[in-house]
Amino acid sequence: MSESTNGLRLYNTLTRTKETFSPIDPDNVRMYVCGPTVYDFAHIGNARPVIVFDVLFRLLRHLYGEDHVTYVRNITDVDDKINARALRDFGAEISGGQLSLNEAIRRVTEKTAQQFRSDVAELGCLPPTVEPRATEFVQPRADGKADMIGMIQTLIERGHAYEAAGEVLFDTGSMPEYGQLSKRHLDEQQAGARIAVDEHKKNPHDFVLWKLSSPEEPGWESPWGRGRPGWHIECSAMSAAYLGETFDIHGGGLDLIFPHHENEIAQSRCAHGSHAMANVWMHNGFLQVEGQKMSKSLGNFYSIHELLETETFGGRKWPGEVLRLAMLMTHYREPIDFSVRKLEEAENTLRKWKRAADTAAASAPDLPQAIVDALSDDFSTHAAFQVLTQLAGEAGEGSGAAASLKRALEFLGFDVSSAQVNQNEVDRAIARRLELIAAKNWGEADRIRDELLAQGIQLKDGKDPATGERVTTWEVKR
Repeated sequence: MSESTNGLRLYNTLTRTKETFSPIDPDNVRMYVCGPTVYDFAHIGNARPVIVFDVLFRLLRHLYGEDHVTYVRNITDVDDKINARALRDFGAEISGGQLSLNEAIRRVTEKTAQQFRSDVAELGCLPPTVEPRATEFVQPRADGKADMIGMIQTLIERGHAYEAAGEVLFDTGSMPEYGQLSKRHLDEQQAGARIAVDEHKKNPHDFVLWKLSSPEEPGWESPWGRGRPGWHIECSAMSAAYLGETFDIHGGGLDLIFPHHENEIAQSRCAHGSHAMANVWMHNGFLQVEGQKMSKSLGNFYSIHELLETETFGGRKWPGEVLRLAMLMTHYREPIDFSVRKLEEAENTLRKWKRAADTAAASAPDLPQAIVDALSDDFSTHAAFQVLTQLAGEAGEGSGAAASLKRALEFLGFDVSSAQVNQNEVDRAIARRLELIAAKNWGEADRIRDELLAQGIQLKDGKDPATGERVTTWEVKR
Protein backbone atom coordinates (compact mmCIF):
# COMPACT_ATOMS: atom_id res chain seq x y z
CA MET A 1 0.00 0.00 0.00
CA SER A 2 1.03 3.58 -0.62
CA GLU A 3 1.62 5.75 2.37
CA SER A 4 -1.05 8.36 3.04
CA THR A 5 0.09 11.96 2.73
CA ASN A 6 -3.27 13.52 3.57
CA GLY A 7 -3.69 12.78 7.27
CA LEU A 8 -7.08 11.13 6.75
CA ARG A 9 -8.03 8.84 9.64
CA LEU A 10 -11.13 6.64 9.58
CA TYR A 11 -12.72 4.28 12.09
CA ASN A 12 -12.56 0.75 10.70
CA THR A 13 -15.37 -1.50 11.93
CA LEU A 14 -13.25 -4.53 11.01
CA THR A 15 -10.52 -3.64 13.51
CA ARG A 16 -12.62 -1.46 15.87
CA THR A 17 -9.91 1.21 15.70
CA LYS A 18 -9.32 4.57 14.05
CA GLU A 19 -6.68 4.11 11.37
CA THR A 20 -4.66 6.25 9.01
CA PHE A 21 -6.15 5.78 5.57
CA SER A 22 -3.72 4.47 2.95
CA PRO A 23 -5.37 3.80 -0.40
CA ILE A 24 -4.31 0.81 -2.45
CA ASP A 25 -3.75 3.15 -5.40
CA PRO A 26 -3.83 6.92 -4.71
CA ASP A 27 -4.62 7.45 -8.40
CA ASN A 28 -7.81 5.38 -8.06
CA VAL A 29 -9.34 5.50 -4.58
CA ARG A 30 -12.29 3.09 -4.58
CA MET A 31 -15.42 3.11 -2.40
CA TYR A 32 -18.58 0.99 -2.44
CA VAL A 33 -21.77 1.82 -0.51
CA CYS A 34 -24.88 -0.35 -0.36
CA GLY A 35 -27.75 1.42 -2.09
CA PRO A 36 -31.54 1.10 -1.82
CA THR A 37 -33.82 -1.82 -2.56
CA VAL A 38 -36.25 -0.03 -4.84
CA TYR A 39 -39.61 -1.60 -3.97
CA ASP A 40 -40.84 1.66 -2.41
CA PHE A 41 -39.75 5.24 -1.83
CA ALA A 42 -36.61 5.49 0.31
CA HIS A 43 -37.29 6.33 3.97
CA ILE A 44 -35.46 8.91 6.03
CA GLY A 45 -33.23 6.23 7.56
CA ASN A 46 -31.95 5.42 4.05
CA ALA A 47 -30.98 9.08 3.67
CA ARG A 48 -28.35 8.99 6.40
CA PRO A 49 -25.75 6.76 4.69
CA VAL A 50 -26.36 8.51 1.37
CA ILE A 51 -25.58 11.89 2.96
CA VAL A 52 -22.68 10.65 5.11
CA PHE A 53 -20.87 8.92 2.28
CA ASP A 54 -21.60 11.78 -0.10
CA VAL A 55 -19.52 14.05 2.13
CA LEU A 56 -16.80 11.40 2.36
CA PHE A 57 -16.86 11.19 -1.46
CA ARG A 58 -16.40 14.97 -1.61
CA LEU A 59 -13.53 14.81 0.89
CA LEU A 60 -11.75 12.02 -1.00
CA ARG A 61 -12.06 13.98 -4.25
CA HIS A 62 -10.58 17.02 -2.51
CA LEU A 63 -7.67 15.02 -1.12
CA TYR A 64 -6.88 12.84 -4.13
CA GLY A 65 -8.42 14.69 -7.09
CA GLU A 66 -11.86 14.49 -8.66
CA ASP A 67 -10.69 12.11 -11.40
CA HIS A 68 -8.97 9.78 -8.93
CA VAL A 69 -11.96 8.56 -6.88
CA THR A 70 -14.46 5.88 -7.94
CA TYR A 71 -17.66 5.73 -5.90
CA VAL A 72 -20.06 2.86 -6.59
CA ARG A 73 -23.55 2.81 -5.04
CA ASN A 74 -25.80 0.04 -6.28
CA ILE A 75 -29.52 -0.27 -6.97
CA THR A 76 -31.08 -3.54 -5.76
CA ASP A 77 -33.89 -4.26 -8.21
CA VAL A 78 -34.39 -7.98 -7.58
CA ASP A 79 -36.00 -8.88 -4.26
CA ASP A 80 -39.07 -10.71 -2.98
CA LYS A 81 -40.54 -7.42 -1.72
CA ILE A 82 -40.22 -6.01 -5.22
CA ASN A 83 -42.04 -9.05 -6.60
CA ALA A 84 -44.86 -8.53 -4.10
CA ARG A 85 -45.11 -4.83 -4.95
CA ALA A 86 -45.31 -5.60 -8.68
CA LEU A 87 -48.12 -8.10 -8.09
CA ARG A 88 -49.95 -5.57 -5.91
CA ASP A 89 -49.65 -2.69 -8.37
CA PHE A 90 -49.99 -4.57 -11.65
CA GLY A 91 -51.79 -7.79 -10.70
CA ALA A 92 -54.72 -7.20 -13.07
CA GLU A 93 -52.45 -6.48 -16.05
CA ILE A 94 -50.30 -9.54 -15.27
CA SER A 95 -53.29 -11.90 -14.96
CA GLY A 96 -54.83 -10.38 -18.08
CA GLY A 97 -51.69 -10.99 -20.11
CA GLN A 98 -50.97 -7.32 -20.81
CA LEU A 99 -47.76 -7.43 -18.76
CA SER A 100 -45.27 -10.12 -17.80
CA LEU A 101 -44.11 -10.18 -14.19
CA ASN A 102 -40.62 -9.13 -15.27
CA GLU A 103 -42.08 -6.13 -17.11
CA ALA A 104 -44.17 -5.19 -14.08
CA ILE A 105 -41.10 -5.45 -11.84
CA ARG A 106 -39.17 -3.17 -14.19
CA ARG A 107 -41.96 -0.59 -13.99
CA VAL A 108 -41.93 -0.67 -10.18
CA THR A 109 -38.17 -0.45 -9.88
CA GLU A 110 -37.69 2.17 -12.59
CA LYS A 111 -40.20 4.50 -10.96
CA THR A 112 -38.82 4.09 -7.44
CA ALA A 113 -35.17 4.24 -8.56
CA GLN A 114 -35.80 7.49 -10.38
CA GLN A 115 -37.60 8.92 -7.36
CA PHE A 116 -34.66 7.91 -5.17
CA ARG A 117 -32.23 9.75 -7.45
CA SER A 118 -34.44 12.83 -7.44
CA ASP A 119 -34.88 12.79 -3.65
CA VAL A 120 -31.17 12.42 -2.82
CA ALA A 121 -30.33 15.17 -5.31
CA GLU A 122 -32.67 17.40 -3.28
CA LEU A 123 -30.57 16.44 -0.24
CA GLY A 124 -27.54 17.94 -1.96
CA CYS A 125 -25.89 14.61 -2.83
CA LEU A 126 -23.68 14.15 -5.86
CA PRO A 127 -24.42 11.18 -8.12
CA PRO A 128 -21.98 8.30 -7.57
CA THR A 129 -19.41 7.52 -10.23
CA VAL A 130 -21.30 4.35 -11.11
CA GLU A 131 -24.79 3.19 -10.11
CA PRO A 132 -25.18 -0.45 -11.23
CA ARG A 133 -28.50 -2.31 -11.09
CA ALA A 134 -28.40 -5.84 -9.66
CA THR A 135 -30.45 -7.34 -12.52
CA GLU A 136 -27.70 -6.37 -14.96
CA PHE A 137 -25.12 -8.54 -13.16
CA VAL A 138 -26.95 -11.85 -12.69
CA GLN A 139 -25.75 -13.64 -15.82
CA PRO A 140 -22.39 -13.55 -17.62
CA ARG A 141 -21.83 -10.19 -19.29
CA ALA A 142 -20.61 -9.33 -22.76
CA ASP A 143 -18.02 -6.95 -21.28
CA GLY A 144 -16.52 -9.67 -19.11
CA LYS A 145 -17.21 -7.89 -15.80
CA ALA A 146 -17.92 -9.99 -12.70
CA ASP A 147 -21.38 -11.56 -12.51
CA MET A 148 -23.32 -13.48 -9.87
CA ILE A 149 -23.67 -16.83 -11.63
CA GLY A 150 -19.94 -16.90 -12.42
CA MET A 151 -19.05 -16.08 -8.82
CA ILE A 152 -21.35 -18.80 -7.49
CA GLN A 153 -19.81 -21.35 -9.88
CA THR A 154 -16.35 -20.42 -8.59
CA LEU A 155 -17.47 -20.84 -4.97
CA ILE A 156 -18.81 -24.33 -5.74
CA GLU A 157 -15.60 -25.31 -7.54
CA ARG A 158 -13.49 -24.13 -4.61
CA GLY A 159 -15.52 -26.06 -2.04
CA HIS A 160 -17.22 -23.06 -0.44
CA ALA A 161 -20.77 -23.67 -1.73
CA TYR A 162 -23.10 -26.61 -2.31
CA GLU A 163 -26.49 -27.45 -3.82
CA ALA A 164 -29.32 -28.60 -1.56
CA ALA A 165 -33.12 -28.62 -1.73
CA GLY A 166 -33.29 -26.43 -4.83
CA GLU A 167 -30.83 -23.87 -3.49
CA VAL A 168 -27.14 -23.10 -3.72
CA LEU A 169 -25.81 -22.27 -0.26
CA PHE A 170 -22.55 -20.80 0.99
CA ASP A 171 -20.80 -23.15 3.41
CA THR A 172 -19.85 -20.91 6.34
CA GLY A 173 -17.93 -23.79 7.90
CA SER A 174 -15.49 -23.67 4.99
CA MET A 175 -14.22 -20.24 6.04
CA PRO A 176 -12.43 -20.24 9.43
CA GLU A 177 -12.51 -16.42 9.64
CA TYR A 178 -16.27 -16.14 9.12
CA GLY A 179 -17.66 -13.67 11.67
CA GLN A 180 -14.58 -11.44 11.83
CA LEU A 181 -16.46 -8.22 10.98
CA SER A 182 -19.39 -8.74 13.34
CA LYS A 183 -17.32 -10.59 15.95
CA ARG A 184 -19.81 -13.48 15.79
CA HIS A 185 -17.71 -16.62 15.73
CA LEU A 186 -19.36 -19.77 14.43
CA ASP A 187 -18.34 -22.03 17.32
CA GLU A 188 -19.87 -19.63 19.85
CA GLN A 189 -23.03 -19.18 17.82
CA GLN A 190 -23.60 -22.89 17.37
CA ALA A 191 -22.96 -23.68 21.01
CA GLY A 192 -25.57 -21.39 22.53
CA ALA A 193 -27.84 -20.07 19.82
CA ARG A 194 -31.49 -21.03 19.51
CA ILE A 195 -31.58 -21.14 15.72
CA ALA A 196 -34.07 -23.07 13.66
CA VAL A 197 -31.82 -25.06 11.33
CA ASP A 198 -33.15 -26.07 7.93
CA GLU A 199 -32.43 -29.76 7.45
CA HIS A 200 -30.72 -29.21 4.12
CA LYS A 201 -28.11 -26.83 5.58
CA LYS A 202 -24.69 -28.06 6.68
CA ASN A 203 -24.40 -25.21 9.21
CA PRO A 204 -27.07 -23.02 10.82
CA HIS A 205 -25.68 -19.83 9.28
CA ASP A 206 -25.19 -21.08 5.73
CA PHE A 207 -26.88 -18.58 3.45
CA VAL A 208 -28.51 -18.62 0.05
CA LEU A 209 -26.53 -17.76 -3.07
CA TRP A 210 -29.17 -18.96 -5.55
CA LYS A 211 -32.77 -20.11 -5.21
CA LEU A 212 -35.15 -21.60 -7.73
CA SER A 213 -38.07 -19.52 -9.00
CA SER A 214 -41.63 -20.71 -9.53
CA PRO A 215 -43.33 -19.87 -12.86
CA GLU A 216 -44.94 -16.87 -11.11
CA GLU A 217 -41.60 -15.48 -9.95
CA PRO A 218 -38.90 -13.70 -11.95
CA GLY A 219 -35.95 -15.84 -12.84
CA TRP A 220 -32.81 -16.32 -14.91
CA GLU A 221 -31.45 -19.50 -16.46
CA SER A 222 -28.49 -20.94 -14.58
CA PRO A 223 -26.58 -24.24 -14.20
CA TRP A 224 -28.84 -24.99 -11.20
CA GLY A 225 -32.15 -24.23 -12.90
CA ARG A 226 -34.23 -21.14 -13.49
CA GLY A 227 -33.92 -18.99 -10.39
CA ARG A 228 -32.74 -15.76 -8.82
CA PRO A 229 -29.80 -14.68 -6.67
CA GLY A 230 -29.67 -14.26 -2.93
CA TRP A 231 -29.28 -10.76 -1.55
CA HIS A 232 -25.63 -10.88 -0.48
CA ILE A 233 -24.10 -12.13 -3.75
CA GLU A 234 -25.39 -9.05 -5.58
CA CYS A 235 -23.05 -6.58 -3.88
CA SER A 236 -20.09 -8.93 -4.15
CA ALA A 237 -20.52 -9.14 -7.92
CA MET A 238 -21.18 -5.44 -8.51
CA SER A 239 -18.29 -4.25 -6.34
CA ALA A 240 -15.88 -6.66 -8.03
CA ALA A 241 -17.13 -5.56 -11.46
CA TYR A 242 -16.14 -1.93 -10.91
CA LEU A 243 -13.66 -1.87 -8.02
CA GLY A 244 -11.77 -5.16 -8.25
CA GLU A 245 -11.30 -8.06 -5.87
CA THR A 246 -10.03 -5.82 -3.05
CA PHE A 247 -10.81 -2.13 -2.73
CA ASP A 248 -10.41 0.69 -0.23
CA ILE A 249 -13.69 1.49 1.56
CA HIS A 250 -17.01 -0.29 1.97
CA GLY A 251 -19.79 1.70 3.66
CA GLY A 252 -23.35 1.28 4.84
CA GLY A 253 -25.61 1.40 7.84
CA LEU A 254 -24.85 -0.31 11.14
CA ASP A 255 -27.75 -2.70 10.53
CA LEU A 256 -25.89 -4.19 7.54
CA ILE A 257 -22.86 -5.47 9.48
CA PHE A 258 -24.58 -8.80 10.05
CA PRO A 259 -25.54 -10.68 8.04
CA HIS A 260 -25.15 -8.68 4.82
CA HIS A 261 -21.61 -7.33 5.06
CA GLU A 262 -20.33 -10.40 6.89
CA ASN A 263 -21.66 -12.58 4.08
CA GLU A 264 -20.30 -10.27 1.40
CA ILE A 265 -16.83 -10.66 2.88
CA ALA A 266 -17.14 -14.44 3.05
CA GLN A 267 -18.26 -15.03 -0.52
CA SER A 268 -15.93 -12.38 -2.02
CA ARG A 269 -12.79 -13.54 -0.24
CA CYS A 270 -13.51 -17.21 -0.92
CA ALA A 271 -14.33 -16.62 -4.59
CA HIS A 272 -11.24 -14.50 -5.21
CA GLY A 273 -8.84 -16.12 -2.75
CA SER A 274 -8.08 -12.65 -1.40
CA HIS A 275 -7.01 -11.45 2.04
CA ALA A 276 -9.78 -8.83 2.17
CA MET A 277 -12.81 -7.61 0.27
CA ALA A 278 -12.33 -4.01 1.47
CA ASN A 279 -9.59 -2.65 3.69
CA VAL A 280 -11.81 -0.20 5.58
CA TRP A 281 -15.40 -0.87 6.66
CA MET A 282 -17.42 2.16 7.73
CA HIS A 283 -20.91 2.14 9.26
CA ASN A 284 -23.24 4.96 10.23
CA GLY A 285 -25.37 4.72 13.37
CA PHE A 286 -29.07 4.01 13.75
CA LEU A 287 -31.82 6.58 13.36
CA GLN A 288 -34.84 7.12 15.63
CA VAL A 289 -37.75 9.48 15.08
CA GLU A 290 -38.72 11.65 18.05
CA GLY A 291 -37.09 9.17 20.44
CA GLN A 292 -38.74 6.05 19.01
CA LYS A 293 -37.74 3.39 16.54
CA MET A 294 -39.13 4.28 13.13
CA SER A 295 -42.06 1.98 12.36
CA LYS A 296 -45.17 2.06 10.21
CA SER A 297 -47.14 0.65 13.13
CA LEU A 298 -46.14 3.65 15.27
CA GLY A 299 -47.08 6.09 12.51
CA ASN A 300 -43.59 7.63 12.47
CA PHE A 301 -42.34 6.11 9.22
CA TYR A 302 -41.42 8.87 6.76
CA SER A 303 -40.03 8.72 3.25
CA ILE A 304 -37.57 11.33 2.04
CA HIS A 305 -40.16 12.38 -0.52
CA GLU A 306 -42.82 12.93 2.15
CA LEU A 307 -40.55 15.19 4.17
CA LEU A 308 -39.63 17.21 1.08
CA GLU A 309 -43.07 17.51 -0.49
CA THR A 310 -45.78 17.14 2.19
CA GLU A 311 -46.64 18.56 5.60
CA THR A 312 -46.66 15.24 7.45
CA PHE A 313 -43.75 15.92 9.84
CA GLY A 314 -44.05 18.94 12.11
CA GLY A 315 -46.90 20.28 9.99
CA ARG A 316 -44.66 21.59 7.21
CA LYS A 317 -42.37 20.71 4.33
CA TRP A 318 -38.62 20.62 4.93
CA PRO A 319 -35.94 21.82 2.49
CA GLY A 320 -33.49 19.12 1.47
CA GLU A 321 -30.50 21.08 2.75
CA VAL A 322 -32.12 21.33 6.20
CA LEU A 323 -32.55 17.54 6.26
CA ARG A 324 -28.92 17.25 5.16
CA LEU A 325 -27.57 19.47 7.93
CA ALA A 326 -29.72 17.76 10.57
CA MET A 327 -28.20 14.42 9.57
CA LEU A 328 -24.65 15.77 9.71
CA MET A 329 -25.00 17.55 13.06
CA THR A 330 -24.59 14.17 14.80
CA HIS A 331 -21.33 12.24 14.31
CA TYR A 332 -21.92 9.58 11.69
CA ARG A 333 -21.17 6.65 14.03
CA GLU A 334 -23.53 7.85 16.77
CA PRO A 335 -27.28 7.16 16.91
CA ILE A 336 -29.39 10.10 15.79
CA ASP A 337 -32.78 11.25 17.07
CA PHE A 338 -34.50 12.74 14.06
CA SER A 339 -36.94 15.30 15.43
CA VAL A 340 -38.75 18.51 14.54
CA ARG A 341 -36.61 20.28 17.11
CA LYS A 342 -33.40 19.10 15.42
CA LEU A 343 -34.69 20.21 12.03
CA GLU A 344 -35.59 23.65 13.39
CA GLU A 345 -32.12 23.94 14.92
CA ALA A 346 -30.53 22.95 11.60
CA GLU A 347 -32.69 25.44 9.70
CA ASN A 348 -31.80 28.34 11.99
CA THR A 349 -28.10 27.47 11.91
CA LEU A 350 -28.07 27.22 8.14
CA ARG A 351 -29.80 30.60 7.80
CA LYS A 352 -27.15 32.27 9.95
CA TRP A 353 -24.33 30.72 7.95
CA LYS A 354 -25.93 31.69 4.65
CA ARG A 355 -26.57 35.29 5.72
CA ALA A 356 -22.92 35.61 6.68
CA ALA A 357 -21.72 33.93 3.49
CA ASP A 358 -23.94 36.19 1.40
CA THR A 359 -21.81 39.20 2.34
CA ALA A 360 -19.04 37.81 0.14
CA ALA A 361 -19.05 38.62 -3.58
CA ALA A 362 -17.53 35.24 -4.45
CA SER A 363 -16.26 32.06 -2.86
CA ALA A 364 -12.66 31.77 -1.73
CA PRO A 365 -10.50 29.80 -4.18
CA ASP A 366 -9.31 27.39 -1.48
CA LEU A 367 -11.21 25.30 1.02
CA PRO A 368 -10.31 26.30 4.61
CA GLN A 369 -7.71 23.88 5.92
CA ALA A 370 -9.52 23.75 9.28
CA ILE A 371 -12.52 22.16 7.53
CA VAL A 372 -10.29 19.57 5.86
CA ASP A 373 -8.55 18.81 9.16
CA ALA A 374 -11.86 18.36 11.00
CA LEU A 375 -13.33 16.01 8.41
CA SER A 376 -10.05 14.11 8.13
CA ASP A 377 -10.38 13.13 11.79
CA ASP A 378 -12.88 10.31 11.27
CA PHE A 379 -15.37 12.66 9.70
CA SER A 380 -15.79 15.06 12.63
CA THR A 381 -18.62 17.20 11.26
CA HIS A 382 -19.13 18.72 14.71
CA ALA A 383 -15.63 20.22 14.59
CA ALA A 384 -16.18 21.33 11.00
CA PHE A 385 -19.39 23.10 11.94
CA GLN A 386 -17.61 24.92 14.76
CA VAL A 387 -15.28 26.30 12.10
CA LEU A 388 -18.27 27.43 10.03
CA THR A 389 -19.79 29.21 13.03
CA GLN A 390 -16.49 30.93 13.73
CA LEU A 391 -16.22 32.07 10.10
CA ALA A 392 -19.80 33.35 10.22
CA GLY A 393 -18.95 35.42 13.30
CA GLU A 394 -15.94 36.96 11.52
CA ALA A 395 -17.70 37.52 8.19
CA GLY A 396 -18.33 41.24 8.67
CA GLU A 397 -14.77 42.09 9.62
CA GLY A 398 -13.32 42.25 6.11
CA SER A 399 -11.08 39.26 6.82
CA GLY A 400 -12.17 37.12 3.91
CA ALA A 401 -14.08 34.92 6.34
CA ALA A 402 -17.33 35.25 4.36
CA ALA A 403 -15.65 34.04 1.17
CA SER A 404 -14.11 31.09 3.05
CA LEU A 405 -17.47 30.32 4.61
CA LYS A 406 -19.14 30.35 1.21
CA ARG A 407 -16.50 27.98 -0.19
CA ALA A 408 -16.90 25.61 2.76
CA LEU A 409 -20.70 25.53 2.48
CA GLU A 410 -20.47 24.77 -1.23
CA PHE A 411 -18.00 21.98 -0.53
CA LEU A 412 -20.34 20.45 2.06
CA GLY A 413 -23.22 20.37 -0.40
CA PHE A 414 -25.21 23.46 0.58
CA ASP A 415 -26.58 25.86 -2.01
CA VAL A 416 -25.31 29.31 -1.03
CA SER A 417 -27.13 30.92 -3.94
CA SER A 418 -30.41 30.46 -2.06
CA ALA A 419 -29.44 32.93 0.65
CA GLN A 420 -31.37 35.73 -1.06
CA VAL A 421 -34.77 36.56 0.42
CA ASN A 422 -37.75 35.10 -1.44
CA GLN A 423 -40.32 37.90 -1.29
CA ASN A 424 -43.28 35.68 -2.15
CA GLU A 425 -42.42 33.24 0.65
CA VAL A 426 -42.12 36.10 3.16
CA ASP A 427 -45.48 37.54 2.08
CA ARG A 428 -47.13 34.13 2.46
CA ALA A 429 -45.64 33.70 5.94
CA ILE A 430 -46.91 37.16 6.96
CA ALA A 431 -50.40 36.40 5.63
CA ARG A 432 -50.44 33.15 7.60
CA ARG A 433 -49.31 34.99 10.73
CA LEU A 434 -52.13 37.52 10.38
CA GLU A 435 -54.62 34.66 10.12
CA LEU A 436 -53.23 33.17 13.32
CA ILE A 437 -53.44 36.51 15.13
CA ALA A 438 -57.07 36.86 14.06
CA ALA A 439 -57.70 33.40 15.49
CA LYS A 440 -55.89 34.43 18.71
CA ASN A 441 -53.29 31.69 18.18
CA TRP A 442 -50.52 33.87 19.61
CA GLY A 443 -47.97 31.12 20.12
CA GLU A 444 -47.95 29.98 16.50
CA ALA A 445 -47.98 33.58 15.28
CA ASP A 446 -44.93 34.34 17.43
CA ARG A 447 -43.18 31.26 16.06
CA ILE A 448 -43.55 32.54 12.48
CA ARG A 449 -42.26 35.98 13.56
CA ASP A 450 -39.25 34.39 15.25
CA GLU A 451 -38.50 32.19 12.23
CA LEU A 452 -38.51 35.21 9.95
CA LEU A 453 -36.28 37.10 12.36
CA ALA A 454 -33.84 34.20 12.31
CA GLN A 455 -33.65 34.73 8.54
CA GLY A 456 -32.82 38.39 9.09
CA ILE A 457 -36.35 39.57 8.29
CA GLN A 458 -37.76 41.98 10.86
CA LEU A 459 -41.52 42.55 11.02
CA LYS A 460 -43.24 45.79 12.02
CA ASP A 461 -46.93 45.72 12.90
CA GLY A 462 -49.20 48.73 12.46
CA LYS A 463 -52.64 49.83 11.28
CA ASP A 464 -53.88 50.92 7.88
CA PRO A 465 -54.79 54.62 8.44
CA ALA A 466 -57.77 54.35 6.09
CA THR A 467 -59.34 51.06 7.24
CA GLY A 468 -57.89 50.59 10.72
CA GLU A 469 -56.94 47.01 9.81
CA ARG A 470 -53.71 45.45 11.11
CA VAL A 471 -50.93 45.54 8.53
CA THR A 472 -47.39 44.19 8.67
CA THR A 473 -44.36 45.54 6.88
CA TRP A 474 -40.91 43.96 6.79
CA GLU A 475 -37.29 44.72 6.10
CA VAL A 476 -34.10 42.75 5.84
CA LYS A 477 -31.61 43.22 8.67
CA ARG A 478 -28.05 42.08 7.89
